[in-house]
Amino acid sequence: MSLHRRIADIPAAQWDLCAGDDNPFVSHAFLSALEDSGSAEARTGWLPQHAAVHAADGSLLAVAPMYAKSHSFGEYVFDQQWARAFEQAGGEYYPKLQVAVPFSPVTGPRLLVRRDMGEEEARTNARMLAGALRQACGELGLSSTHVTFCERGEYELMGGEGWLQRLGVQYHWDNPGYGSFDDFLATLASRKRKTLKRERRDAHGCGLTFEAVRGPDITEELWDHFYRFYLSTVDRKWGSAYLRRPFFSLLSQRLGDRVVLMIARRDATPVAGALNLMGRDTLYGRNWGCDRGDWPFLHFELCYYQAMEFAIAHGLRRVEAGAQGEHKLQRGYRPCLTYSTHWIEHPGLRNAVAEFLEHERAAIMGEMDVMNAMTPYRTQS
Repeated sequence: MSLHRRIADIPAAQWDLCAGDDNPFVSHAFLSALEDSGSAEARTGWLPQHAAVHAADGSLLAVAPMYAKSHSFGEYVFDQQWARAFEQAGGEYYPKLQVAVPFSPVTGPRLLVRRDMGEEEARTNARMLAGALRQACGELGLSSTHVTFCERGEYELMGGEGWLQRLGVQYHWDNPGYGSFDDFLATLASRKRKTLKRERRDAHGCGLTFEAVRGPDITEELWDHFYRFYLSTVDRKWGSAYLRRPFFSLLSQRLGDRVVLMIARRDATPVAGALNLMGRDTLYGRNWGCDRGDWPFLHFELCYYQAMEFAIAHGLRRVEAGAQGEHKLQRGYRPCLTYSTHWIEHPGLRNAVAEFLEHERAAIMGEMDVMNAMTPYRTQS
């Protein structure tokens, strides 16, 4: 295995032969936009260490988007308690290796193997890559390697190889083939349907108009507005503005129509925006922000309902509207499991984390039935 300090060191065509085109977040275009804009670099605590496995003839077999991390921010799978416990015991938790898409709590492949292989050969190379990631952790003298928001098949494969397994929960909206938003509303219980209609009526009734702008149609002026919205959200949440302004321009240039920007306007002036990326069958909601906080139900309309309407119009199977947010349940989003795996070198820390994860998994599975009962859908008789 080789490690690469820039994704540019791996030709885009070879990387994307492994990544495929289902999920834009693991594409060479998205990851290179993060690096080329200065958003994912050593300065922000995301030092690229992309892993690559080659065949004897030098051809690329598998890759993984990996970073040496000096902190645990921007990951959405929280391990700060593990870090504190290890450091209080005299260990050094950071730096660690993180196989992930920076600042993006989006499920997708992490062990990227060539898509032109047979199923068995692909599994063999995925195991080889998982073993190489574990080996790199030990050879570099680091505490741990974390593979976050991976796919279920990778979760199971790596669990079989001795990696610790962790579950999380997000809320996704499924589109079974609705012809319109009203078709979706018809599946809801009467009281819940009235609530959603009222929210949309109030959002549209305060003089705002909404539109979806895609790819090259997103002007630099519009990105300037959106970046202001993004910074306002960061300021309100006391976060860090990791994403730099050039990143958004590079998205339009490199991902084209896969970039979908939902814009709310007042008298033709943009006042709020929500950034989405479109995969083969899924719309992924990412960042959002607004100029002021007193527009009724603006967040729900711009980030959820507009995304659902876009998915219906374009035949997309699912909307993933980001991390957290039990309030999504009342708006038709269902609880879905997310997966991550963790390799921890120190036996004592590994055993403690394994015990914690066992209890956490049981608690999450116990909550799934409760959360499913909170959705607004009519009960089937």
